[in-house]
Amino acid sequence: MNQYVTGAVIKELREKNNLTQAELAERINSTKSYISKLEKGHVNPSAGLFFSIINALGMKVEIVKPL
Repeated sequence: MNQYVTGAVIKELREKNNLTQAELAERINSTKSYISKLEKGHVNPSAGLFFSIINALGMKVEIVKPL
């Protein structure tokens, strides 16, 4: 997972949902500072936190098994 791309996508989805960093942080039980670091590509979310973020942004993730 490219942390810079991941951060840019998280920021884009957050803005499309009209959420501030603080509001997203509250939804996933985190901090505004952590969301800022995510969006800037300084950190990658853990798998559990990644799914919490996706859920908080109203998205779904499908896991597809390779053929």
